[in-house]
Amino acid sequence: MWKELCWLGLAGAFGTLSRYAVAGLVQSLAGERFAAGTLAVNLIGCFLFGLVWSLADDRLIISGHTRFIVLTGFMGAFTTFSTFGFETAELLRDAQWWQAMGNVVVNNIGGIVGVFAGFGVGRLF
Repeated sequence: MWKELCWLGLAGAFGTLSRYAVAGLVQSLAGERFAAGTLAVNLIGCFLFGLVWSLADDRLIISGHTRFIVLTGFMGAFTTFSTFGFETAELLRDAQWWQAMGNVVVNNIGGIVGVFAGFGVGRLF
């Protein structure tokens, strides 16, 4: 039990640091007018989720235990739909209707497409 909790904690810490790095880099490149950092993290996260799931479930390259650690620990800390909700609410509060709608549509449709793309790439291995 403690060993698994330690692995989850380490994976979560790595996911948190990865999220911070990716979101910060993308946001600094894109500017502050749109939540591009969160969008990038959500799309990458959805793709990686699909990839890991596919490699564990379809291809049996990753064990179920490793899948659990990666998806619960790393991905749980890396993906940020709570931040997405907050940023969308802020756009709505500021009457930035088109940006808010774009944020919702691109994050959700792009995330679903990312999961399927991850499935597809995972099946190639």
